[in-house]
Amino acid sequence: MILQDYIKYDKNNICLLSIKVTPKANKTEFFSVLENWTLKIRLKAVPEDWKANKELIKFLSKELNINKNNIEIVSWKTDQLKKIKIIRNIK
Repeated sequence: MILQDYIKYDKNNICLLSIKVTPKANKTEFFSVLENWTLKIRLKAVPEDWKANKELIKFLSKELNINKNNIEIVSWKTDQLKKIKIIRNIK
C-alpha cells in the first residue's frame, strides 16, 4: 500500500485529505484506508505540545515529496481525525 496512490489533486493542484492518526505507535507509517476513504497513519510521537501534528506534517512532506509549508492541518487539530490540505507546486 503506497500513500501516493491515494493523493488526488484538483485542477488548482490542491488535495484535501481526511486522516485518522494513532499517536504513540511503534513507528510512523501509513497503515490503511478506512471505508470512508480516510487514511490511517500511525505516529510515533505523543499527542502533546503539537508533537504528533508536527510529525504528521513531516511524514507527509517526506512521503509525498512536498514542502512542509504546502501542508496544512485545516481542522480538528487536537483530534485524532484531521482534515489536511496539500498544495502541489507546479513549475
